[in-house]
Amino acid sequence: LPMLASYFNISVDELIDYQPQMTSGDIRNLYRRLAAEFTAKPIDMVLAECREIVKKYYSCFPLLLQIGTLLVNHIELARDSEKSAAIIAEAKALFVRVKEESGNMALIKQAVFMEALCALASGDPNSVLELLDGSVTGALPPESLLASAYHMKGNIRDAKGVLQIGIYQNLVVLFNFFPAYLMLCADDAGKYDETLRRALTVAEAFDMKNLHPGVIIGTYLTAAQGYMTQGNRDRALDMLQQYTEIVTGDIYPLRLHNDAFFDLLEDWLDKIDIGTDLPRDNKTIRKSMAETVARNPMFAALSDEPRYQNITEKLFGYSEEDNRND
Repeated sequence: LPMLASYFNISVDELIDYQPQMTSGDIRNLYRRLAAEFTAKPIDMVLAECREIVKKYYSCFPLLLQIGTLLVNHIELARDSEKSAAIIAEAKALFVRVKEESGNMALIKQAVFMEALCALASGDPNSVLELLDGSVTGALPPESLLASAYHMKGNIRDAKGVLQIGIYQNLVVLFNFFPAYLMLCADDAGKYDETLRRALTVAEAFDMKNLHPGVIIGTYLTAAQGYMTQGNRDRALDMLQQYTEIVTGDIYPLRLHNDAFFDLLEDWLDKIDIGTDLPRDNKTIRKSMAETVARNPMFAALSDEPRYQNITEKLFGYSEEDNRND
């Protein structure tokens, strides 16, 4: 040990206490590989590999956070409520470890959010409220201050870039809010239609179908479900048609990217936790997009509708065709 410690220019104590870490690039590549394996291998085999990685890198907190996130994003593959609950509990344990041991505020914030998500998936609303303090505090976005500071230093490009990042992130957050709010308004047709109108107006203004189709499709799907609860089958089918046109369009491989308006995001996107990749492999996403409609009990009453049959046929046909091409 003394010779080995000397070779690496560290003390024996440091050598004994060595805790392997992964770089952000290695974590990103590992996440991408494991996400692909979830579609190609039995789930138990991939879970076993994840557990071995966690065991080896138990003190690499950014990795633990991403492994937990990976598990949460592939729960649906379990096809068994008992196994799903076990995977959620396993992911939650990783988030709790990051929260309690990492000492990194950014990681802790993400871990608490993911722990709350696990609690919600487990049917434990009280834990969600406790973890998130049961209230919404005023937003204190740093982007405007950072942009002003860059502007004062004459760095206009960085000032614009920071604000673009802020606008982009808040757009994504907004389209995570819209589906949840729509469902809460389903008992008020007027409020429901107005909420949807505003959501789709924002989506059109920022070209969300091309910029980030993964978030806008949630609004269309939820809108269809809401219209079904109102007994408005025609509008539900309209929303499903819009959903289908997007998910069977030229949007693959799904990646985070910039566009003509958001033209300064590239460096930032490359630096985020899993890079430009989405949390799930594209094969998994395509299959899920078809099953979300075809196996959704909310749409069971539409099974005899020719429009609905055409929609599900197109979704599954596209998914199977793309899988053959991969």
